[in-house]
Amino acid sequence: MKQINNNRKLWLPVAMLPIWYLIYHHLQPVTDWLIDSVIGMEKGTRLTESIRFFIFELPKVLLLLTLIIFFVGIIRSYFSAERTRKVLEGKSTFAGNILASLLGIVTPFCSCSAIPLFLGFVESGVPLGVTFSFLIAAPMINEVAVVLLFGMFGWKVALIYVLTGLAIAITAGWTIGKLKLEHWVQDWVYQTQLGDAGAGEEQQKLADRLQFGYQAVKEIVGKVWIYVAIGIAVGAGAHGYVPEGYMAALMGKSAWYSVPLSVLIGVPLYSNAAGIIPIVSVLIEKGASLGTALAFMMSVIGLSLPEMVILRKVLKLPLIFTFIGIVGFGIMIVGYLFNYIF
Repeated sequence: MKQINNNRKLWLPVAMLPIWYLIYHHLQPVTDWLIDSVIGMEKGTRLTESIRFFIFELPKVLLLLTLIIFFVGIIRSYFSAERTRKVLEGKSTFAGNILASLLGIVTPFCSCSAIPLFLGFVESGVPLGVTFSFLIAAPMINEVAVVLLFGMFGWKVALIYVLTGLAIAITAGWTIGKLKLEHWVQDWVYQTQLGDAGAGEEQQKLADRLQFGYQAVKEIVGKVWIYVAIGIAVGAGAHGYVPEGYMAALMGKSAWYSVPLSVLIGVPLYSNAAGIIPIVSVLIEKGASLGTALAFMMSVIGLSLPEMVILRKVLKLPLIFTFIGIVGFGIMIVGYLFNYIF
């Protein structure tokens, strides 16, 4: 019986792939048929195009999320907090920052995990700068952000986001490490002993890892679908009703202040990638430049207000402000760079 269950876990995802492809491939014609023929709405009106945008984008994004999160979930099954700490233990300087940033992409940690991760890294002797590279990369370059960017802008923009996010995480962490700011960590942190969190880890079979991917889909999509819906609804409204050229005047290349303004607006805001990227998509459609839009998105996702509040328990205010300043400056450089290139 156990063997039958394992085989089912192995073959069910494979069997679902053709169904996923058929649904995804026919989304546009089905949406047009529903809007134009079934509902019979007038083509080209603001209301019609807003509804068309929402009906098409919502299932498309959820389908992409489901597929990518499943495979990323399988990758994540190879990582635990203890294993991640062991990989980073003893690493220093630039190589450590690079490795920590790469691990931040694939490990299943968010802002709510910031304190236990920070404590575990400190106890393992991971340098402060390397720790910050991980803490920056983990929320900023996550699978939700990459999937949404790929679905709405294509692989080039998604790749740009990943590479620039990595550059910010590596450079910011390296800079913090060079500044030797350990005295701005709360004193009690260095006195904490967490013990061996990784004791008892077992090797998992492929069927178990597939199940891990399935659980990741249930957990992550179950949490973010409402943010996806809200973000796409806001984007749909802007798609239909925001005048052409308005965003170009406010967030276009010609406005030199657009990048720092977008970062200043984004820092105190809180949204995850699922909520903000559909809005960014419409900002670009309406005339905002790519660099300014990316800077806004990075500041909202990478400098999350709740994460700052959580980190306040382990960091003193000067280090938090230094962290915000360095990351914010890096985001502005990225914004200006891509406004110049594109």
